Amino acid sequence: MGDSESAEKLDTSIPHSARVWNYWLGGKDNFEIDRQVGDQFSDFYPDITVVAQSSRAFLKRSITFLAKEAGIRQFLDVGTGMPTAENTHQVAQAAAPDARIVYVDNDPLVLVHARALLTGTAEGVTEYIDADLKDPAAILEAASRTTLDLSKPTGLILMNILGHVPDLDEAVSIVRRLMGALPSGSYLATADGTNVIDGPAFEEAIGVWNANAPLSYHLRRPEELARFLEGLEIAEPGLVPCSQWRPSPDATAAELREVDEFGAVARKP
Repeated sequence: MGDSESAEKLDTSIPHSARVWNYWLGGKDNFEIDRQVGDQFSDFYPDITVVAQSSRAFLKRSITFLAKEAGIRQFLDVGTGMPTAENTHQVAQAAAPDARIVYVDNDPLVLVHARALLTGTAEGVTEYIDADLKDPAAILEAASRTTLDLSKPTGLILMNILGHVPDLDEAVSIVRRLMGALPSGSYLATADGTNVIDGPAFEEAIGVWNANAPLSYHLRRPEELARFLEGLEIAEPGLVPCSQWRPSPDATAAELREVDEFGAVARKP
């Protein structure tokens, strides 16, 4: 897809989850409508910024684990979102400069910014493809055509994206089709919003989002998120609030605070 086609698809009157998330993380790649919906959401659920920060910190720790301890050298990050600080390629290539990363998203603004900002090391490769989560075959074909060797262990990253699939069975099917194409020794790193710590407030805020945005989001119980991990070997400490997944020894009380965002990392046997 060319940039002119992307520009034609870009609608600044409709909020988009990647841009709202960027706003909550303190980024500048968002529009007035994104900030309005983000503020409305925060009015109902002020902890959303803590959720966003906790999720980003989990991403950094899980990618570091995959690159340093698990020896993963290629990553498929589906639902990239707007580039901010410490993106997947930056974290992975800091640990392994030769790491190869393919980002996947289908938002035209993300596409433009990704092409400009998601550049990595000279030793590694960083690529962006425009594809939809609900078409795993297209994602796998494009990723393997451009950058990844899917006969080798791969880290599949699904961060805050499966909640956009309303039907849980469909979301599970998507994960299985993606992981099914990857070899033994591959990993899944995933996190999504839950409703067990401060459920009512979060659910009310999600209602605001779903009333204003074309792409709905659905909070799930941890036991529902656990279905994404079926058949995989779950790394310690399991599926837990993101702040509790292998926190830094010097983590502050604020960083360790539990919020409604659960994550896990699991290996394909």
